[in-house]
Amino acid sequence: MKSLKSSLYAYCIGYATDRINRLKAEIKKTQSSANEETKSTAGDKYETSRAMAQLEIEKNTKQLAEAEKLQATLQAIPQDRISESVISGSLVQTNKGIFYIAISIGQVEIGKQQYFIIGQDSPIGKLFMGKKAGDAVSWNNNTYNIQKVD
Repeated sequence: MKSLKSSLYAYCIGYATDRINRLKAEIKKTQSSANEETKSTAGDKYETSRAMAQLEIEKNTKQLAEAEKLQATLQAIPQDRISESVISGSLVQTNKGIFYIAISIGQVEIGKQQYFIIGQDSPIGKLFMGKKAGDAVSWNNNTYNIQKVD
């Protein structure tokens, strides 16, 4: 299971890194476009374009900060720690699927197997935290019987 956890962790790191790189590129592109706008006889059009670009940059900057928080959350997950109870970085096998507690990504497929990558602060993540094999949690009209925590 160690290699599975490593694969899921690597997937999460890649997800966060790709998101950061995409947002940085988008901010740079939008800034470059705004800087290339030249003032024409239609001054209002110039000002509107610059204002729209600034709003886009602000939106992407907020998303970039969130993506960087995801990356920081991942870096705080100890890779070699094993616990009997669910902690950040745990792999939780249930009767309804396998959950990796890291950041909120959702359902992913790795090696033709489906996994749910969830954050510890997500609604179901909060329910899993601290639970052990043999415990059950109920969420969204479903009961998840925890079979194994790794």
